[in-house]
Amino acid sequence: MMQHARAVISREIGQPVVVETVSVDSPQRGEVMIKLAACGVCHSDLSATNGTIPFPLPVVLGHEGAGSIVAVGEGVSGFAVGDHVVSSFVSMCGKCRYCQTGRPQLCDQAAKAGYTLPDGSTRFRDAAGNPLNIFSGCGVMAEYATLHIDNVVKIDAAMPLDKAALIGCGVMTGVGAAVNTARVEPGSVCVVFGCGGVGLNAIQGCAIAGARSIVAVDTADAKLEMARQFGATHTLNAKSEENIVKALKKLTEGGADYAFECVGLGEIAAQAYGCLRKGGTAVVVGVAGPKDSTTIRTSSLTFEEKTLKGSYFGSARPQQDFPRLIGLYRGGRLKLDQLITRTYSIEEAPQAFADLAAGRNARGVILF
Repeated sequence: MMQHARAVISREIGQPVVVETVSVDSPQRGEVMIKLAACGVCHSDLSATNGTIPFPLPVVLGHEGAGSIVAVGEGVSGFAVGDHVVSSFVSMCGKCRYCQTGRPQLCDQAAKAGYTLPDGSTRFRDAAGNPLNIFSGCGVMAEYATLHIDNVVKIDAAMPLDKAALIGCGVMTGVGAAVNTARVEPGSVCVVFGCGGVGLNAIQGCAIAGARSIVAVDTADAKLEMARQFGATHTLNAKSEENIVKALKKLTEGGADYAFECVGLGEIAAQAYGCLRKGGTAVVVGVAGPKDSTTIRTSSLTFEEKTLKGSYFGSARPQQDFPRLIGLYRGGRLKLDQLITRTYSIEEAPQAFADLAAGRNARGVILF
């Protein structure tokens, strides 16, 4: 069942996104077609439009989507028409070394599905019949999308889809960085650099894990105020400090146990590492440009036993973690409603991206 759909497309680096009517082909073997209800507008989508994350254009954007299945391809089991699902922008084959050892966020197949389906093809075509690439194997910033089942997670139908969509990237990435990657211990001291969508969720993750002190760092007072709503116990405007590392060491009475870089800048990653106490762990969550680098004092790794590590997709195990996050939301421990600053129609997508670039939203969500 081929469908016509409105989709958000990046056609030229540095230019606004466009909304076009495209055709979405029927699902083939191992695939499902989804009717999208909502898609979060994530900073990674913005990074694809400005070249920070290199994607071959044109590309249908969107990787933080939720909706219901309207068609299933041959050989699909475990999914049926009517099921509610969330997209996972990392393909999870279940067979490679990383999947088999509990690290599906590093799945070997994901590298093959960066801008197509795992077999190298795409189900999107523009009005002229030309194939369109898809963001991270998803392309869910569209009314309909055909995905491989390795990029789809089934959820409880009672979960509101506009809130569920956020779990597909920003929430999982931020909360997972604290809970899965860093394994924040109760009673610890945490610092989070950057209070955008991912940073706010890293703050939530630290709070859920039982941190006694969470310092939020940003350059915008409005974002710092929002950080307090998500669990920050202290805030620090980086613009007001001549030496942010020194200020944080003082504020945390000797340094943080855990620090999270949620901006995507090597300089800030170095600050996150620098503000640690001995034995602390700094986690780089933000996606930096391909030429960006980080410099640290190498001897500190030895003498202070500090750790600098990365977190991709919150070290997610989506099939297990997505339902867990939904459970935390239903239990009142995970804030999702408060993350949605504004909703947009698909025709308002260019404005949604402009608002994201200007830092106006915790999360903008396109509703279909």
